[in-house]
Parts: sequence; structure tokens; C-alpha cells
Amino acid sequence: MSTTTSPDPTRRRLGWLTGRLEVRMLGLAIVLAICLSLLSPYFLTRSNIFNILDQSVVIGIVAVGMTFVILTGGIDLSVGSVAGLTGIILGLAVQQYPPALAVALAILSGAGIGLVSGILIAYFGLAAFVVTLGVMAIGRSLAYILSGQTAIASIPDSMQAIVYTDFFGIPANVLFLALLYILAWAYLTYTKGGRTIYAVGSNKEAARAAGLSVMFYSILPYVVSGALSAVAITFSIGQILSADPLMGNAWELDAIAAVVIGGASLFGGRGSIIGTLIGVLIMVMIRNGLNLMGVSPFWQGSAIGTIIIVALLFERLIGQRAGR
Repeated sequence: MSTTTSPDPTRRRLGWLTGRLEVRMLGLAIVLAICLSLLSPYFLTRSNIFNILDQSVVIGIVAVGMTFVILTGGIDLSVGSVAGLTGIILGLAVQQYPPALAVALAILSGAGIGLVSGILIAYFGLAAFVVTLGVMAIGRSLAYILSGQTAIASIPDSMQAIVYTDFFGIPANVLFLALLYILAWAYLTYTKGGRTIYAVGSNKEAARAAGLSVMFYSILPYVVSGALSAVAITFSIGQILSADPLMGNAWELDAIAAVVIGGASLFGGRGSIIGTLIGVLIMVMIRNGLNLMGVSPFWQGSAIGTIIIVALLFERLIGQRAGR
């Protein structure tokens, strides 16, 4: 008579944990932090840790919107130029209106641009790559036109409060980033809308057959992405008290890289907001560590790109062995 033994519960839980992409990427982030701390004695200092968190805010905010878009199987190449354009709108508006109203106008402008992109992609069936590439060119052009090809430096000092106000010793921008990720995680994990976004990315026709609002949830991520691009540039302007038409340049590449490093599939339907946060931290830690080691900015792009490719290749090999 043969007997079957159930797997050890501890081993089963350990296998489930190691099989999760977020856990493996967190492990990679910890290894990276240890290596950088060995290479630079300043890396794990309190001031540098807060510096890393501060540097994570802008790209971290943009990456949330990019996560929503990529989960549906789309892409948004316009986030950088939308940030630059809405930054100029904010810089012009704050000359005439209270800062709160100027920020609201900038965020509404970003959401409106995202709405146009989403309608063109979801309703008219245009390719997301082409639409957002076109919006990227238009946004950057309008930023130059509206700004008169010059930076707007007359930003009121009160704008710095959104960045440098501390709560229990933690800067306001870092707290905002944490709150944003908690809300985004809760939405994608526990709401019908979040599950619908995953369903749209996994199989749009099946989602439509199930009676889900495919059109609405195909457009919504682009609205969120545009609005969060404006939020991100608001924090950036609050730091330097200047709005430049070149601001936001290449943000789309950093955001996409962070989301993909965090485990999202560019084909949609797979990824998580926690993975995106880990991806953002990995990106920022690499840049921060290279700066501390005195690596030339001209070499940093090559170093970051190589590390990203190696990390993704390593993850893919580990994922295949784990059966994912």
C-alpha cells in the first residue's frame, strides 16, 4: 500500500514566497544595497538614505501611472513631455492665481491630455506607441511655445512647502509617495476597477464578454498617467522654484524601466505596484551609488543600462527555473 505525504507547510510557504517576482526583486535590491555600501562608506548613511527617498519621488510618481498603462498592455511615451508642458502651465498659472489653483490647473491639463490619448487608443483603435509618441512631440513643442523658449523662474517660495515640510522628520514629498503607492496598491488589489485593468491586459475580448467596462478601463490608465505626470513635475518645480520646457526629458524611459524591472509584462496583465516601487528604488540606488563613487555622468547611462539588462536576464532565468 502506497502512502502520500503532504508537503511540509513551511517549505510550501517558502516556495510560494521565492516564486513571487516581487520577493526576488526585493532580494536583488538588498544585494545591490549591500554591494553599494561596500563600495562607498557614505551609501548607508542616514542623510543618503533620505536622499535616495527624495530622488525616488518624481520617477516613483510617474511610474505609478505607467504601471496602470502597462498593465492594460499599453505604453505611454508622452509622460516626460506632458510633465514639461504641465510644468510650464503651472509656472504661468502661478503668476496669476494662488498656487493651489495653479497646481489644480496643471493636474487637470495632464489628465485632459491623457484622456485624449486614451480615447484615440481605446475608442479609435490607434496604436498606443504611435499616439503617445505623437503626443510626446506635440507636448514638448507646446512647452517651448508657451514658455517663450525660456525657463520660468518667478515661482513663489510657498511652492517649496510641498517638498520641504516635515511630518515627524519625514519630508512631505516622501510621505506623499508612500501614500500614493498604498492607494494604488489597494485599488489594483481590492477593487473591481483594479481587477478589470488586469483583465483588460490579460485578454480584452474575454473581459468584454464577461461584461466588464473595457472601454472605460482602457482609457482610465492614460488619464491617471497624465495627471500623475503633472503631480510629479509639481514636486520637481517645488524643489528648484523654476519651470523649464526641458523638464521631464527621458522620464518615460526611467518610468518604463522601473515598471519592467519590477516585473510587469509589456504585453499586459502581469505586474504589481509593489514591484514597481522596488524597481524605482533599484534605479535610484544605482544612480546614487554611481554618483557617490564618482562615476562620470557620461558613463552612468551605459552602466545603468547594463545593470538593468543583466538584472532582467537574471530574473528571467530564475523565473524559468521557478516555473513562472
